[in-house]
Amino acid sequence: MRPKPNAQPNQSLIDGIKTLQALATSPEPVGCRELARRLNADPTKINRLLKTLAYLGIARQTANRKYTAGPGMHVLAAQSLFASGLIRRALPELESLRRFGHTVALGVLWGDNVSYLFHAPPGIEASRGLGRIGLLPATTSGIGVVLLSELDDEDVRELYLDKDIPMFPGGIEQLLTKLAEVRQLGYARVHVADDRDHHVVAISTGDPAHAGIALSGWIPEASSEALVAALRESAPNIGG
Repeated sequence: MRPKPNAQPNQSLIDGIKTLQALATSPEPVGCRELARRLNADPTKINRLLKTLAYLGIARQTANRKYTAGPGMHVLAAQSLFASGLIRRALPELESLRRFGHTVALGVLWGDNVSYLFHAPPGIEASRGLGRIGLLPATTSGIGVVLLSELDDEDVRELYLDKDIPMFPGGIEQLLTKLAEVRQLGYARVHVADDRDHHVVAISTGDPAHAGIALSGWIPEASSEALVAALRESAPNIGG
């Protein structure tokens, strides 16, 4: 279940974090007006927030007066990963799961997206799997689907209110049916949205669940059980 806001959520803080996230996920420096357009926000407000983030060193302004991540953003990322211990605990387990010859992934849910902290296909060095992929729609991801299943149906309905739901043309009822199936199984099995006929099997980790781990590749239905068992063996060691 998602935590509910208190009676007076701080809107200025919410706006600042939304601006910070938009800047963090922009693949190239972005101007104030463009960022305001992406956020459907007042350019004057976004300009003030960007200048504040730049003052703190979390953002920085380029020579052409656009904004990008500053050193403070990298410091926050490093500090948060160190303090949570998630990556430190997960890496040995993720490396062990690569023995199956499938892509190994670790991700977290943010709104209706998944952020992959680790995503390593077979044949690449494990270090290259860190931060390799950015945000993806949660409903296109095994990790996203299994973490959505940890939410109450009411929260899922609220999350997707008036939104298209990728991979679920039948809308919210089709998604809720899939999430009920995932809750019953205790894991998600999701078809990859391309022509490779690959699948993802994923489970959640943590108590309460805050992250997901997955294996993806050519996974026949009969192979799912053994892979899920391996994921479940690794999950307590990742924990959190």
